[in-house]
Amino acid sequence: MSRFGPVPWGRLRHVSAIEWSAAGSLAAWLWLLLCQGFFWRTDVRLPPSRDPARWPSVCVVIPARDEAAVLPASLPSVLAQDYPGRAEVFLVDDGSADGTGALARELARRCGGLPLTVGSPGEPPAGWTGKLWAVRHGIASARARDPEFLLLTDADIAHAPDSLRRLVAAARTGGFDLVSQMARLRTESRWERLVVPAFVYFFAQLYPFRRIGRAGTRTAAAAGGCVLLRAEAAERARVPDSIRHAVIDDVALARAVKRSGGRVWLGLADRVDSVRPYPRLGDLWSMVARSAYAQLRHSPVLLAGTVAGLALVYLVPPVAAVAGAVTGNAAAAVSGAAAWLVMSGTYAPMLRHYGQPLWLAPLLPFTASLYLLMTVDSAVRHHRGRGAAWKGRTYARPEVLPDEG
Repeated sequence: MSRFGPVPWGRLRHVSAIEWSAAGSLAAWLWLLLCQGFFWRTDVRLPPSRDPARWPSVCVVIPARDEAAVLPASLPSVLAQDYPGRAEVFLVDDGSADGTGALARELARRCGGLPLTVGSPGEPPAGWTGKLWAVRHGIASARARDPEFLLLTDADIAHAPDSLRRLVAAARTGGFDLVSQMARLRTESRWERLVVPAFVYFFAQLYPFRRIGRAGTRTAAAAGGCVLLRAEAAERARVPDSIRHAVIDDVALARAVKRSGGRVWLGLADRVDSVRPYPRLGDLWSMVARSAYAQLRHSPVLLAGTVAGLALVYLVPPVAAVAGAVTGNAAAAVSGAAAWLVMSGTYAPMLRHYGQPLWLAPLLPFTASLYLLMTVDSAVRHHRGRGAAWKGRTYARPEVLPDEG
């Protein structure tokens, strides 16, 4: 036996829980930093591309429910696309009560640009979410034009004039079946500045963009506000019918396309912006809570694991650093501070992407605690029978549908 053998074991027996937790959190952050697809980098933008010899036809599908407040800031940008090929816009008025359809027609009359067709699918049947039922109606209307690509974009998304051109060129050059950009969300109010960059950061942590675009990986996701989809790939993946029950439809869409053999790409956008405001914490809370538990497949076990994981990774570092410093526990203080430093360092690139001050980076544990509470609230709403709610519709836990692929 080594003369040093009994000493480490004796010390291990006296290591406090806070030291173990801080060490575990630091280990988790070192793994995230180096092994989670470099999720924290913000340089995943549209890949290099070249203009095709012939620009393919594109149909733009916009599902819209009670979007009169944001349409004047978004729809004209879609109609004004500088696209060399044939393109047409289909806005699907999903049972709006605020005159969304009439306003869309008026904006098209005033602004000109790409031709616009406004349709209405009626109420969705059982087993369908409202948005995907509207998307199905829009794709069915577009099919008569036999487009090569479909641009699925939300009613609150404003596009730069060359947005469609760049998306198509990237898809054609890279051979992608789905090209999606994470629109830049608003960060004007105090709560938007605190919560929104973290939302994108957490999303990238769950679905590292580099892995999504890499052939042979299972990771798949898209950002629903801006998805260019090859029409042939949509038919092959039976989209949207195969995902008709999905509340988190963008991730489900990307998975269906990749599962059917398609190539998927997702990155951050420079000139595709969401114009939807979330001025109050309650607005952001509702946005997250309406679907967070669905992300966990409505599983109490996954919820418990997520809460424990968030606490270990985001809350332990500042608690250990402060508690260790106050009590003189150097091991806990150093491990906690190191984990907090790595966390802040990985968050800084996203803050820069959103033009926010770097002093917000050390506040990420506070923001993470808000997301933890939002996730728990999402589960509470579900178990109280309120389900995922959005614009007057509530989706209880969907039945398990057979795989149609």
